[in-house]
Amino acid sequence: MTARRRVEKMEENRAKLITAARKAFAEKGFAAASMDELTASVGLTRGALYHNFGDKKGLLAAVVEQVDGEMAQRAKAEAAAVGEDWEKLLAEGIAYIKMALDPEVRRIVLLDGPAFLGDPSQWPSQNSCLDATRQNITTLIERGVLQSVDADAAAHLLNGAALNAALWIAASDDPEKTLPKMINAFTLLASGLRNS
Repeated sequence: MTARRRVEKMEENRAKLITAARKAFAEKGFAAASMDELTASVGLTRGALYHNFGDKKGLLAAVVEQVDGEMAQRAKAEAAAVGEDWEKLLAEGIAYIKMALDPEVRRIVLLDGPAFLGDPSQWPSQNSCLDATRQNITTLIERGVLQSVDADAAAHLLNGAALNAALWIAASDDPEKTLPKMINAFTLLASGLRNS
């Protein structure tokens, strides 16, 4: 097998494992998902899992990164449909919060992710969201839409508010009832940054 083919095979195996893990983690949760069943479902061994991800937690991190990246893309797509730049910034945060109702997002990213991988604000995928928010805020400040505020501080607060809103919704006994409360609070918080 050539070096190129080996790399392709490793990438193929990695993708298979992420797909199978995503399904298992969404249906059963991280703790209950069996690695033997997962690897067998795609015709691989535990060795392939360990080779590609180090351990089960490494596989969860890869799945969380994939799902969280898709969440960011969905939020940006929803925001793109809105008119003004300020409304886009607000819509992106609200779209992220609403995804807490998605069963896959809720289980993998908002419940199991923090429980097994630690503080979501430290995940690489969250850092890329933070950078995008910081850039948007900087632009809005330059255009006079937002008050003159430290863009880094504002980005941390807005991203943290959206993330914590989603976490609270996911952990609540009644996510549907909690959602509008969180959207209202997030909107009021974010609106405090606007120039009047």
